[in-house]
Amino acid sequence: MAAKYIFITGGVVSSLGKGLASAALGAILQARGYKVRLRKLDPYINVDPGTMSPYQHGECYVTDDGAETDLDLGHYERFTGVSSRQSDNVTTGRIYSEVLAKERRGDYLGGTVQVIPHITDAIKEFVQSDVTDEDFILCEVGGTVGDIESLPFLEAIRQVRNDLGRANTCYLHVTLLPYISVAGELKTKPTQHSVKELLSVGIQPDILLCRADTEIPKGEKRKIALFCNVKEECVIPALNVDTIYDVPNAYHKEGLDVEILRHFDMLEAGKEDDVDLSRWDNIVDRVRNPEGEVNIAVIGKYVELLDAYKSLNESLIHGGIANNVRVNINWIESGRFEDQDPADHLGDMDAILVPGGFGERGAEGKIAAVKYARENKVPYFGICFGMQMAVIEAARNLAGITDAGSSEFSDCKEPIVGLLTEWKKGNRVETRADNSDMGGTMRLGAYPCALVEGTKAHEIYGGSYVEERHRHRYEVNVAYKDRLEAAGMKFSGLSPDGVLPEIVEIPDHPWFVAVQYHPELKSRPFEPHPLFSSFVQAAMEKSRLV
Repeated sequence: MAAKYIFITGGVVSSLGKGLASAALGAILQARGYKVRLRKLDPYINVDPGTMSPYQHGECYVTDDGAETDLDLGHYERFTGVSSRQSDNVTTGRIYSEVLAKERRGDYLGGTVQVIPHITDAIKEFVQSDVTDEDFILCEVGGTVGDIESLPFLEAIRQVRNDLGRANTCYLHVTLLPYISVAGELKTKPTQHSVKELLSVGIQPDILLCRADTEIPKGEKRKIALFCNVKEECVIPALNVDTIYDVPNAYHKEGLDVEILRHFDMLEAGKEDDVDLSRWDNIVDRVRNPEGEVNIAVIGKYVELLDAYKSLNESLIHGGIANNVRVNINWIESGRFEDQDPADHLGDMDAILVPGGFGERGAEGKIAAVKYARENKVPYFGICFGMQMAVIEAARNLAGITDAGSSEFSDCKEPIVGLLTEWKKGNRVETRADNSDMGGTMRLGAYPCALVEGTKAHEIYGGSYVEERHRHRYEVNVAYKDRLEAAGMKFSGLSPDGVLPEIVEIPDHPWFVAVQYHPELKSRPFEPHPLFSSFVQAAMEKSRLV
């Protein structure tokens, strides 16, 4: 059977949850026994989100093969367990870069390069590339219908239906039904206008997924169906739920998967409920009915926008699921600790986590948080930048290297952390310099790490070798390893050649582990990352729950 393509678009406003809807639909189709792949078309002109501030676009998600991608790919992986690849996220910038490179080579034989057909052909080629035996390709179009940036993508997916036919393509449009409290009713007009925008570019949606805060009356569904030219049963309510892990169940109950299969003429009579979502029921039950709770402080730079830490937030929830406790996350801006006593904010916390980040702002506050956790025996988890700050703190306060710092901030006498100029990637050596381009030049993707036997890291992982995803330009200087270990900090994980420190810990601390990579990128609700499971367990012990 040829792959079926489902295109997910959004209208009225941004942040409607297209990515989550795509991920949940993928999970339901999996529960019916189908093989799925999810993709994201991003309209912005950046080649990838790697150089964007998290305030602009939220978290930059990294795949095993080193792609810097949209955060929605994190949803896709967490809900389906299917590892994303470079071929699953493309931007306007990347499409234009590739087309212009072909033009410079003379590939177009002197022809005039235009949006149609050259840009749209490149988009269609991306949509249909790297497909093997998948039953469904779910392709989310970023942005909102009506945005000028998304027009080439909408034109491309319109053409895909002409190429493949209605039997192999489905348009799912996510829209909003706002509730006007003074009128006491839901309003359908924004949805009508959104569908009108889609029609203006030649796309008639097959199914509407309507976000709403309250139940959608039958009369309003009938009205939407009439004005938007869809079947009434294809107007699917998408109401708010108390946990995102209940979305697959909620959408199935409203019949989303049934209408998708009916559209493709793949629904056998009497098989409407032939789907096993029991594992999602178990996850939801654990989220809703924990046996206790722990309080964990996350000391970050971008806490005003929690999408900057989307995977981290979910990974802590997964750690709670593994231990059957609720994790209360307290987001604290790291700059506070540069002029305030950490004890005032951290005294009632069961554990402390310092996540990744870039730049000098807030660094000393993170170092202060590390010192508090180390001295007060509070479980500490450092990730990427959080590891670097932990090593600098240990160098200053345990090893007596008072001038310890990072060359990321300024020239320093003791560069405990320095620019990563050379590393191995497979059989080749990657090199970087201070004046390298910023985009795509970090150590990106999955790299191996050798664990030292007898360490906390080795115990947590239950093995001697792991592969984890990286995204960093600076690295702990291995030249300081002996001095730091003599002072009480153990280097428990290194690259196989022993050159790049990957994990450090403090053996005489209840739980003090810091890693250079990003374990949150590989955590799943059904497979919580072992570091997060162990960290939450340590928080439980700190809170005397066990």
